[in-house]
Amino acid sequence: MTSIKINPSLFASASNKTVLITGAARGIGAATAALFNQQGANIILTDLPQFEDVSNELISTFSSPDRAIFAPANIVRWDELSTAFKSGIQRFGGIDIVVANAGIMESSPILEFDVDENGDLKEDEEGGRVIDVNLKGTLNTLRLALFYLQSPGISTTKSIILLGSTSSYFGGTGVTAYVASKHGVLGLLRASQSRATELGIRVNAIAPFLTPTHITAGFAERWREEGLEENTPERVASAIAYVSLDESRMGECILVAGRYLREMEDSRAKLLPTWIGNDLVDFMARAMQFFVGIGGYVLPKKY
Repeated sequence: MTSIKINPSLFASASNKTVLITGAARGIGAATAALFNQQGANIILTDLPQFEDVSNELISTFSSPDRAIFAPANIVRWDELSTAFKSGIQRFGGIDIVVANAGIMESSPILEFDVDENGDLKEDEEGGRVIDVNLKGTLNTLRLALFYLQSPGISTTKSIILLGSTSSYFGGTGVTAYVASKHGVLGLLRASQSRATELGIRVNAIAPFLTPTHITAGFAERWREEGLEENTPERVASAIAYVSLDESRMGECILVAGRYLREMEDSRAKLLPTWIGNDLVDFMARAMQFFVGIGGYVLPKKY
């Protein structure tokens, strides 16, 4: 188990950096934007166009509102998100940190059976929408961030933070599409490390447990009444800022559950021999060296 302690003195290094945050109008995204701006960073708030007024109102409360802009985009739409990146670069000259925060949860149970007048099972559109936003949208954000932040061969503070969830590791809550998509975000973290290293960028993730936002509004009060540990958006924002600014952190995922901060990926690696056995660990290591030796996974041809 690797416990983490946040060192707030590190936040000062955010001064004059430019941070793009998706899903920035509310909740964790808004708290993260406010924290970075307070530390002297330029902020590109990216959210759906309908949140422009909310975002501008948020900007008006910042320590330095002149160092923040709203760049509207639906992260599933490549052209819109690409334009948001370009707008931020045009305004501030570049981007140093990207926080892929935007995400949604299904509003109805997607494994329940909804049938038509013929008794045939209807296609579920809700689950597809969740996976599109949480996984495809995060992949879009990751790809654009790698492209615009790249500085190969240079020791850099360029950083990308992916927002996973405790549902990236634990999947028993029944929100099927959300759990699947957040497992996918964890896959993006792991799969992006080699390319990110080539480009001189650190990619890490944050996995918040229950945080009172619009997503958890339906049960947050009952959770609190049970006396269960909970986050605040500001607590998660502190973890995001800390990991994005700590240049020693690469390929990590920090679980945030109130006062509990745990690094998950290092702990998982240490547990592998107990989980699958030393013999299989050795085999897997040899297999990975094989792929490195041949220059990576040989992709199949299109058909």
